[in-house]
Amino acid sequence: MDFLKTAIDFVLHIDKYLDIIIRAVGLWTYAVLFVIIFIETGLVVTPFLPGDSLLFAAGAFAAKGSLNVYTMWITLMIAAVLGDTANYWIGHYIGPRAANLRWVKKEYLERTQAFYAKHGGKTIFLARFVPIIRTFAPFVAGIGKMRYGYFLTYNLVGGVVWVSAFLWLGYFFGNLPFIERNFSLVVIAIILISVMPAVIEAIKAHREGKGKGQPPVQAELSEE
Repeated sequence: MDFLKTAIDFVLHIDKYLDIIIRAVGLWTYAVLFVIIFIETGLVVTPFLPGDSLLFAAGAFAAKGSLNVYTMWITLMIAAVLGDTANYWIGHYIGPRAANLRWVKKEYLERTQAFYAKHGGKTIFLARFVPIIRTFAPFVAGIGKMRYGYFLTYNLVGGVVWVSAFLWLGYFFGNLPFIERNFSLVVIAIILISVMPAVIEAIKAHREGKGKGQPPVQAELSEE
Protein backbone atom coordinates (compact mmCIF):
# COMPACT_ATOMS: atom_id res chain seq x y z
CA MET A 1 0.00 0.00 0.00
CA ASP A 2 2.82 2.41 0.82
CA PHE A 3 4.40 1.73 -2.56
CA LEU A 4 1.08 2.37 -4.32
CA LYS A 5 0.59 5.64 -2.45
CA THR A 6 4.11 6.71 -3.37
CA ALA A 7 3.53 5.84 -7.04
CA ILE A 8 0.25 7.78 -7.14
CA ASP A 9 1.85 10.75 -5.39
CA PHE A 10 4.75 10.67 -7.88
CA VAL A 11 2.37 10.71 -10.85
CA LEU A 12 0.09 13.44 -9.50
CA HIS A 13 2.99 15.66 -8.42
CA ILE A 14 5.37 14.85 -11.25
CA ASP A 15 6.29 18.53 -11.57
CA LYS A 16 7.62 18.66 -8.00
CA TYR A 17 9.51 15.39 -8.29
CA LEU A 18 10.98 16.35 -11.65
CA ASP A 19 12.19 19.63 -10.15
CA ILE A 20 13.91 17.65 -7.36
CA ILE A 21 15.52 15.31 -9.91
CA ILE A 22 16.83 18.21 -12.00
CA ARG A 23 18.31 19.93 -8.96
CA ALA A 24 19.86 16.70 -7.69
CA VAL A 25 21.42 15.22 -10.85
CA GLY A 26 21.56 18.06 -13.38
CA LEU A 27 22.31 16.81 -16.89
CA TRP A 28 21.82 13.23 -15.75
CA THR A 29 18.11 14.10 -15.77
CA TYR A 30 18.06 13.15 -19.46
CA ALA A 31 19.27 9.67 -18.54
CA VAL A 32 16.74 9.36 -15.70
CA LEU A 33 13.83 10.31 -17.97
CA PHE A 34 15.15 8.04 -20.72
CA VAL A 35 15.08 5.10 -18.30
CA ILE A 36 11.56 5.91 -17.04
CA ILE A 37 10.08 6.16 -20.55
CA PHE A 38 11.99 3.09 -21.70
CA ILE A 39 10.77 1.00 -18.76
CA GLU A 40 7.19 2.33 -18.94
CA THR A 41 6.94 1.23 -22.58
CA GLY A 42 9.33 -1.73 -22.43
CA LEU A 43 8.31 -3.81 -19.41
CA VAL A 44 4.81 -5.18 -18.85
CA VAL A 45 5.35 -5.13 -15.08
CA THR A 46 5.61 -1.32 -14.94
CA PRO A 47 2.47 0.11 -16.60
CA PHE A 48 1.95 2.33 -13.54
CA LEU A 49 4.91 4.59 -14.37
CA PRO A 50 4.07 8.06 -15.70
CA GLY A 51 4.13 8.48 -19.46
CA ASP A 52 1.94 11.27 -20.82
CA SER A 53 2.22 13.39 -17.68
CA LEU A 54 6.00 12.95 -17.53
CA LEU A 55 6.40 14.11 -21.13
CA PHE A 56 4.17 17.12 -20.45
CA ALA A 57 6.12 18.03 -17.31
CA ALA A 58 9.46 17.61 -19.11
CA GLY A 59 8.27 20.01 -21.79
CA ALA A 60 7.22 22.55 -19.16
CA PHE A 61 10.63 22.43 -17.46
CA ALA A 62 12.37 22.69 -20.82
CA ALA A 63 10.43 25.90 -21.46
CA LYS A 64 11.81 27.28 -18.18
CA GLY A 65 15.34 26.61 -19.40
CA SER A 66 15.98 23.78 -16.96
CA LEU A 67 16.33 21.29 -19.83
CA ASN A 68 17.15 21.59 -23.52
CA VAL A 69 13.92 20.81 -25.33
CA TYR A 70 15.61 19.44 -28.47
CA THR A 71 17.93 17.14 -26.53
CA MET A 72 14.95 15.99 -24.47
CA TRP A 73 12.84 15.50 -27.59
CA ILE A 74 15.38 13.26 -29.33
CA THR A 75 16.28 11.38 -26.14
CA LEU A 76 12.70 10.49 -25.26
CA MET A 77 11.72 9.54 -28.82
CA ILE A 78 14.60 7.06 -28.84
CA ALA A 79 13.55 5.76 -25.41
CA ALA A 80 9.95 5.26 -26.57
CA VAL A 81 10.92 3.38 -29.74
CA LEU A 82 13.51 1.20 -27.99
CA GLY A 83 11.07 0.46 -25.17
CA ASP A 84 8.41 -0.88 -27.53
CA THR A 85 11.07 -2.81 -29.43
CA ALA A 86 12.32 -4.51 -26.25
CA ASN A 87 8.75 -5.28 -25.20
CA TYR A 88 7.98 -6.84 -28.59
CA TRP A 89 10.97 -9.18 -28.43
CA ILE A 90 10.22 -10.15 -24.82
CA GLY A 91 6.71 -11.12 -25.89
CA HIS A 92 8.09 -12.89 -28.96
CA TYR A 93 10.39 -14.96 -26.76
CA ILE A 94 7.78 -15.82 -24.12
CA GLY A 95 4.99 -16.54 -26.61
CA PRO A 96 1.64 -17.99 -25.43
CA ARG A 97 3.24 -18.94 -22.10
CA ALA A 98 2.54 -15.33 -21.05
CA ALA A 99 -1.02 -16.34 -20.15
CA ASN A 100 0.34 -18.47 -17.33
CA LEU A 101 2.78 -15.96 -15.87
CA ARG A 102 1.80 -14.63 -12.46
CA TRP A 103 3.48 -11.29 -13.01
CA VAL A 104 1.45 -10.61 -16.18
CA LYS A 105 -2.14 -9.58 -15.46
CA LYS A 106 -4.55 -11.61 -17.56
CA GLU A 107 -7.02 -8.69 -17.45
CA TYR A 108 -4.52 -6.39 -19.18
CA LEU A 109 -3.71 -9.01 -21.81
CA GLU A 110 -7.38 -9.52 -22.63
CA ARG A 111 -8.03 -5.79 -22.73
CA THR A 112 -5.18 -5.32 -25.18
CA GLN A 113 -6.39 -8.29 -27.21
CA ALA A 114 -9.81 -6.63 -27.51
CA PHE A 115 -8.12 -3.42 -28.64
CA TYR A 116 -6.27 -5.40 -31.32
CA ALA A 117 -9.50 -7.06 -32.43
CA LYS A 118 -10.98 -3.64 -33.17
CA HIS A 119 -7.97 -1.73 -34.53
CA GLY A 120 -5.64 -4.42 -35.91
CA GLY A 121 -2.00 -3.45 -36.40
CA LYS A 122 -2.85 0.23 -35.88
CA THR A 123 -3.07 -0.68 -32.20
CA ILE A 124 0.71 -0.18 -31.96
CA PHE A 125 0.21 3.48 -32.89
CA LEU A 126 -3.08 4.13 -31.07
CA ALA A 127 -1.93 2.40 -27.89
CA ARG A 128 0.75 5.05 -27.41
CA PHE A 129 -2.00 7.34 -26.17
CA VAL A 130 -3.69 4.83 -23.83
CA PRO A 131 -2.00 4.02 -20.48
CA ILE A 132 -1.59 0.29 -19.66
CA ILE A 133 -2.52 -0.71 -23.22
CA ARG A 134 0.53 1.30 -24.30
CA THR A 135 2.69 -1.03 -22.21
CA PHE A 136 0.96 -4.27 -23.23
CA ALA A 137 0.42 -3.66 -26.97
CA PRO A 138 4.00 -4.37 -28.13
CA PHE A 139 4.20 -7.33 -25.74
CA VAL A 140 1.05 -8.87 -27.23
CA ALA A 141 2.30 -8.09 -30.75
CA GLY A 142 5.41 -10.12 -29.98
CA ILE A 143 3.38 -12.97 -28.51
CA GLY A 144 1.18 -13.02 -31.62
CA LYS A 145 4.22 -13.11 -33.93
CA MET A 146 3.31 -9.90 -35.74
CA ARG A 147 5.78 -9.36 -38.56
CA TYR A 148 8.57 -7.22 -37.09
CA GLY A 149 8.93 -4.90 -40.09
CA TYR A 150 5.23 -4.09 -39.89
CA PHE A 151 5.44 -3.58 -36.13
CA LEU A 152 8.50 -1.34 -36.46
CA THR A 153 6.71 1.06 -38.83
CA TYR A 154 3.92 1.73 -36.34
CA ASN A 155 6.43 1.75 -33.49
CA LEU A 156 8.52 4.51 -35.08
CA VAL A 157 5.56 6.66 -36.10
CA GLY A 158 3.79 6.15 -32.78
CA GLY A 159 6.88 6.88 -30.69
CA VAL A 160 7.63 10.11 -32.57
CA VAL A 161 4.04 11.39 -32.51
CA TRP A 162 3.40 10.46 -28.87
CA VAL A 163 6.56 12.06 -27.49
CA SER A 164 6.24 15.10 -29.75
CA ALA A 165 2.59 15.73 -28.86
CA PHE A 166 2.93 15.73 -25.07
CA LEU A 167 6.43 17.20 -24.85
CA TRP A 168 5.61 20.19 -27.03
CA LEU A 169 2.22 20.69 -25.36
CA GLY A 170 4.08 20.96 -22.07
CA TYR A 171 6.67 23.25 -23.64
CA PHE A 172 4.12 25.74 -24.98
CA PHE A 173 1.38 25.52 -22.35
CA GLY A 174 2.88 23.98 -19.21
CA ASN A 175 4.00 27.29 -17.75
CA LEU A 176 0.75 29.20 -18.16
CA PRO A 177 -0.18 30.60 -14.72
CA PHE A 178 -3.45 28.63 -14.50
CA ILE A 179 -1.75 25.33 -15.38
CA GLU A 180 1.15 25.96 -13.00
CA ARG A 181 -1.28 26.61 -10.14
CA ASN A 182 -3.34 23.51 -10.96
CA PHE A 183 -0.72 21.13 -12.30
CA SER A 184 -2.08 18.13 -10.37
CA LEU A 185 -5.54 18.69 -11.86
CA VAL A 186 -4.01 18.94 -15.32
CA VAL A 187 -2.22 15.62 -14.76
CA ILE A 188 -5.49 14.00 -13.66
CA ALA A 189 -7.21 15.41 -16.76
CA ILE A 190 -4.45 14.01 -19.00
CA ILE A 191 -4.81 10.58 -17.38
CA LEU A 192 -8.61 10.57 -17.65
CA ILE A 193 -8.58 11.65 -21.29
CA SER A 194 -5.93 9.04 -22.07
CA VAL A 195 -7.80 6.12 -20.52
CA MET A 196 -11.19 7.13 -21.94
CA PRO A 197 -10.82 5.11 -25.20
CA ALA A 198 -9.99 1.96 -23.22
CA VAL A 199 -12.95 2.54 -20.89
CA ILE A 200 -15.30 3.02 -23.84
CA GLU A 201 -14.01 -0.16 -25.48
CA ALA A 202 -14.43 -2.09 -22.23
CA ILE A 203 -18.04 -0.90 -21.86
CA LYS A 204 -18.81 -1.83 -25.46
CA ALA A 205 -17.22 -5.25 -25.05
CA HIS A 206 -19.20 -5.84 -21.85
CA ARG A 207 -22.48 -4.87 -23.50
CA GLU A 208 -21.85 -7.01 -26.55
CA GLY A 209 -20.76 -9.95 -24.42
CA LYS A 210 -17.30 -9.99 -25.92
CA GLY A 211 -14.22 -11.16 -24.11
CA LYS A 212 -16.01 -14.14 -22.52
CA GLY A 213 -14.50 -17.47 -23.34
CA GLN A 214 -11.75 -15.92 -25.49
CA PRO A 215 -8.21 -17.25 -25.18
CA PRO A 216 -5.99 -14.72 -23.40
CA VAL A 217 -3.56 -14.52 -26.30
CA GLN A 218 -4.12 -15.17 -29.99
CA ALA A 219 -1.63 -17.22 -31.96
CA GLU A 220 -1.62 -14.72 -34.84
CA LEU A 221 -2.33 -11.00 -34.92
CA SER A 222 -3.95 -9.23 -37.80
CA GLU A 223 -1.83 -6.68 -39.65
CA GLU A 224 -4.77 -4.77 -41.05
